[in-house]
Amino acid sequence: MTKPPRPPRSKPLLRDENAPLQSRPIRRRNPEQPALPFDPFPERIEPALCDLRQKPPADGKDWGWEIKWDGYRIAVHSHQGRVKVMTRGGYDWAHRFPAIVEAMKALGPASMIIDGEAVMLDGEGRSDFNLLQSSLGAVGRRQGKEISPAIMYAFDLLYLDGHDLRRAEYSTRRHLLEDVLAGHEDGAIKISEEVEADPAALLEHACRLGLEGIVGKNRDSSYRSGKTGDWIKLKCVQSEPFFIVGYEPSNAAAFSSLLLAAYDGDDLRYVGSVGTGFRDATARDLRKSMDKLVWKKKAPPVPYSGKRSVIWLQPTLIAEIEFRAWTSDGKLRHSAYKGLRERQDNADVYRLEQ
Repeated sequence: MTKPPRPPRSKPLLRDENAPLQSRPIRRRNPEQPALPFDPFPERIEPALCDLRQKPPADGKDWGWEIKWDGYRIAVHSHQGRVKVMTRGGYDWAHRFPAIVEAMKALGPASMIIDGEAVMLDGEGRSDFNLLQSSLGAVGRRQGKEISPAIMYAFDLLYLDGHDLRRAEYSTRRHLLEDVLAGHEDGAIKISEEVEADPAALLEHACRLGLEGIVGKNRDSSYRSGKTGDWIKLKCVQSEPFFIVGYEPSNAAAFSSLLLAAYDGDDLRYVGSVGTGFRDATARDLRKSMDKLVWKKKAPPVPYSGKRSVIWLQPTLIAEIEFRAWTSDGKLRHSAYKGLRERQDNADVYRLEQ
């Protein structure tokens, strides 16, 4: 006897061949389940900053060390086909760093934020802030109109393809950054190399080569904006931004010296003068800018008891000054002019300790 055919194990795909196809209704997401693992692209990230230390930490095993670069701190954003070069002050300087923009585009279409330093190198491969400042035309009427062939030394990766990496350890972010930059060594974005060495010996070597110093970063730390102690710097010489509040005239040059001020609480205090480090062309351009800022009031902008003949100025221009130490009466010792800082770079004028 022939067995009857088995009924189909699955239901027919369509009960009515002529009925329109319909998908299953979309269920609402269970609020108890985690959201999609993609983070929004940040418009701006306040940078992590270095605490100045006199000596490295006792336990150096948890720290990565690299050269301290002397330039402009920038964060390069690549998102939806557009590249921005963001300064600490939140300004987009992409038009001023075209080589860095092109190098970022060459890394591919990924959305990312790279943290680093825009620098110019001298003939011996050392970063030179004066060269960078000159390339940007950051004096007088040229300000904001020049472009620079500067390169970028990258030292952190903050965002990559939908993932905010600031919560990850520095060692993880560093590994991902090296992967992103691999194969692009000839571009204008280069990795800031970690150096496996005793930090005290590394600092001594850096000073001998005429470098500014070294930077240490806690390998286990997340990325936190501001000064948190996760990043530290050890410097061969000190270098800080100060207001130019006056100049001493000279019959033989554009000026004899600049008078400087720092913040003392909410007020300004005179901290000495600087008379070296100027090139003739730089001094002439600086004098033209200062003559537009002459102080009109009778009392000077800072308390001053010296005997010099001074042309006082509105505290507007910010100079980067290198110095060796402080005198007992709170003045800079062995100071030298390095260049002007731009307000768009959010140069933080030095604050005296309370």
